[in-house]
Amino acid sequence: MTDNVSTHQAEDDARNEAILIYVNGQIVPKAQAMVSVYDSGFMLGDGVWEGIRLYNGAWSFLDEHLDRLFEAAKAIDIDIGLTRAHLVQAMLDTQAANAMTTDAHARLMVTRGVKTRPFQHPKLSQRGPTVVIIMEHSRPKLPRPIRLATVPHMRGLPMTQDPKLNSHSKLNCILACIAAEKAGADEALMLDIHGFVNTTNACNFFIVRKGQVWTSTGDYCMNGITRQKVIDLCRANAIPVFERNFTLVDTYSADEAFLTGTFGAQTPVSTIDGRTIGTGDMGPVTQRIRSLYKDLVGA
Repeated sequence: MTDNVSTHQAEDDARNEAILIYVNGQIVPKAQAMVSVYDSGFMLGDGVWEGIRLYNGAWSFLDEHLDRLFEAAKAIDIDIGLTRAHLVQAMLDTQAANAMTTDAHARLMVTRGVKTRPFQHPKLSQRGPTVVIIMEHSRPKLPRPIRLATVPHMRGLPMTQDPKLNSHSKLNCILACIAAEKAGADEALMLDIHGFVNTTNACNFFIVRKGQVWTSTGDYCMNGITRQKVIDLCRANAIPVFERNFTLVDTYSADEAFLTGTFGAQTPVSTIDGRTIGTGDMGPVTQRIRSLYKDLVGA
């Protein structure tokens, strides 16, 4: 069996050992970028985040990412303490400090801040929020298409933890990924509460059947920005696209399958639960969507 790969697999880049990281208004060397053990993000996963990519000097879809960040912060009642303009300037300052022009990835994180005591209640977070930007030189490197395995872990109901929320509390997805790796796959294919195909532990999921592109209804998955861009591109370029319920039976007999995410854009899928999808390689519809997306990012 070949080694496991990941949708976030990147080329090794020695420059990342010397990156500078934004921590609460200061840009410091990697070794000095620290937060308190009392920080609510470390202690409880109490925070939200965004992953954003730098292409040819521009942060792709930055407005959409900031919209999602501020909506998520409002949903969990965190005051970011910075305006959108301040956050954009923090991104640009960190980018300039690292002399990055393209092929970089930023993880922008906001937690509720430092607690006075190591307990759950949010009122104990009296110093904060904590804002961190980790920026790395990052060029995706995927040696082969991704293998998926269906796992028992689900993206749940909004009244437990809304799957649309990009929160620091990722244990459910981590356990799903572990289960997939134990099954000999790279990542997990997760179903929704009704048993319909939903998403993976890290990305949104699409299949192609007879020239039609299918993805989940969106009710139980991350409201992915790349996911929406792919849907929009299909609609604008006469590629039939449907947000609908579909099952593993539909999925196993698909002609193509691919994942979407900020880091890897569109990642082809070779097998699901040991079944080869199509030829096992990137299919023509996925290739066309990838080309359209590349043009969109370039624009």
